[in-house]
Amino acid sequence: MIIWVTAVVVYLAAVFHRTSLGVASLEAGARFHLGPAALGTFTVLQVGVYAVMQVPTGLLVDRYGARRVLTVAALLMGLGQLLFAFATSYPLGLLARAVLGVGDAMTFVSVLRLVAAHFPARRYAVVAAFTAALGSVGNLVSTVPLSLLLHSAGWTPTFAIAGAATAAYSVVLMLRVRDNPIGVVPEPVDHSESLSTVLVGVRHAWRTPGTRLGFWVHFSTMSAPSMLGLLWGFPYLVQAQGLGEQAAGLLLSLLVVGAIVGGPAVGTVISRRPEWRTPMVVGYVVIALSVWVVLLGWPGGHVPLGLLVAAFAFLSMGGPASTIGFALARDYNPMRRVGTATGVVNVGGFVAITVSALVVGMLLDVAAPLGTATAFRIAFLSVVAVLVLGLWRTSVWWRRARAAVFDAASRGEEVPVRIRRRSWDLTPA
Repeated sequence: MIIWVTAVVVYLAAVFHRTSLGVASLEAGARFHLGPAALGTFTVLQVGVYAVMQVPTGLLVDRYGARRVLTVAALLMGLGQLLFAFATSYPLGLLARAVLGVGDAMTFVSVLRLVAAHFPARRYAVVAAFTAALGSVGNLVSTVPLSLLLHSAGWTPTFAIAGAATAAYSVVLMLRVRDNPIGVVPEPVDHSESLSTVLVGVRHAWRTPGTRLGFWVHFSTMSAPSMLGLLWGFPYLVQAQGLGEQAAGLLLSLLVVGAIVGGPAVGTVISRRPEWRTPMVVGYVVIALSVWVVLLGWPGGHVPLGLLVAAFAFLSMGGPASTIGFALARDYNPMRRVGTATGVVNVGGFVAITVSALVVGMLLDVAAPLGTATAFRIAFLSVVAVLVLGLWRTSVWWRRARAAVFDAASRGEEVPVRIRRRSWDLTPA
């Protein structure tokens, strides 16, 4: 338990650093003299680096252990945030966010690998979801408290303190975290493996239908709430909906509160009824699409506050739903490949976030002459497109994963989840 708590703290710090630009976007625009598209590049770069690093991180964790990877992650995040605190030019700011993105990318996969090693399989879904929920506290700290600190202490002290504290925490990680429980002998790892052998493991993880389903589950559920929380939610609420900065920060905090409350709830449900996992995801995405249709189609563009609250509260459940992807990776891959498979799944959501954040910024620039409210309505159509794509591919790989389970059961193999054959399973996927 102490090992898990120690690891969760650095994940909390990672989420804080990742989302800190959400309420500092207006200050960043003024500090670096940026328009919407250039400002969006900060998030696109950081999240893009995160996505690219997921599979390498999984391989590093499987080969060298979560403790070493987490320690390096804390050092990199601290360095990146310190650099961002003192950066005054756009290129230096981009470099800082890239370094921060690399460190951030190495945290969650490492923490989940520790969960897989220190907790029984039947508790994995609950602990993983609770881990994600606790990490969301970092997002909560990066909304109203960070906004207040920025206005009182200023840009450089705020980010410098955060960076220094994170770098110092690497010492705690090195001393307190163990890769495996005491008395458990880990599977031997051949550190002399060639690159081709390593890539074979990645291909095996990718070709596993459960991993591929997890990828699209993460892609479909995580993108919209993260895109709002990371960058575009605050400008949308202030500039397009006319809310004050404090009110906008409070509304954005709903994304975090929903994740904190919903994480343990989703984890408990799917651990007891694992056959409900993908249906819950499909249901969430369908309703999320309906929410966006209402927000973007509201007459006049100014959505009533009560409806905004309800919409953000529901969209916040995307984070908890995304943890279902990691449960799928854990169930359908051997332990020696869990880190790699988890990294593959994690790529899904961050690819979606990267695309959404980039396209939103570009469309805001193009549609600016039409007015702020109209520009945001046009720009957020990219979010709808991502959800539609995710829903389609999730449905395809849901059927393929079910077919793989039925085939394994017919061969007499043990399957992680017992499911009943439906009429639509008879049609080839």
